[in-house]
Amino acid sequence: MSPALAGAGGLPPFGALTVLTEARPPLLPTLAIVLTGAVYLYGVRRLTGRGDAWSAWRTVAFVVGGLGVLAIALCSGLERYDGLLFGAHMVQHMLLSMVAPVFLALGAPVTLALRTLPSAPRGRLLAVLHSRLAKVVTFPAIPWLLFIGSPFALYFSGWYAATLTSPLLHDLLHLHFVLVGCLFFWPILGVDPVPGRVSHPFRILMLFASMPFHAFLGVAIMSVTADGHGLIATPQYLARGLTLDQAVFQQQVGGGLIWSSGDIVGLLFIFVAVAQWMRASDREAAREDRRLDRLEAAGQP
Repeated sequence: MSPALAGAGGLPPFGALTVLTEARPPLLPTLAIVLTGAVYLYGVRRLTGRGDAWSAWRTVAFVVGGLGVLAIALCSGLERYDGLLFGAHMVQHMLLSMVAPVFLALGAPVTLALRTLPSAPRGRLLAVLHSRLAKVVTFPAIPWLLFIGSPFALYFSGWYAATLTSPLLHDLLHLHFVLVGCLFFWPILGVDPVPGRVSHPFRILMLFASMPFHAFLGVAIMSVTADGHGLIATPQYLARGLTLDQAVFQQQVGGGLIWSSGDIVGLLFIFVAVAQWMRASDREAAREDRRLDRLEAAGQP
């Protein structure tokens, strides 16, 4: 049987259908996703109910793109294979840290909250956004270093192996992926008034600067040899029923995924950032034209 598809750990061979057929949604992530979606949709309904406009694309981005991707990563059959097949884990890693945070950011939940919350909760949210801690945590170098450096620390230390034997650490790792992804992408691609936002050229530079590190990480992970030298979490995977060949193959698949798809996704993010820059420039030009028109109408030079 192919090392890519061989079943182990009491699970059937991994394939496209097993993402659906082997889904066993865990309670806490499922409740968190459902409640977050319900609160967001309640805010949209409250906003539009009083006659204010809200982009349907933002709602789709947050609910379908953001929460939908989180559901695929955490509540589908992919989660059951996460601790067994390194390739499945890497797909989940990228969904949680790179895909879901971008769609959540494009959904503008902070803007929605500021427009719908009562005055007291709104004031507390503003206090958090303007706090010194928020400014420190979102200082551009810190999210960038966390986004780039934490995968190297995860896979080339005992941290990842520990998550395979501890359910608590396993769940905290998922939370870490999402939070770091949000810290990195929210100020770059999001539309919310959050701290850490920088100029559009610098945003594109940060995205460009992150791309080579995905290639470095992928190559380093793929460098495992046939005899298992460089294999990550060897005892944990072998104890779960994988053969050495299967474990080596899975690690090569995972490294190849983060190498290839990391660059592709990075280029897509750069395209989005450039498009946002062009729209911002158009809006600024339109504002300047209106200002000049007002001055001309008032008879001022």
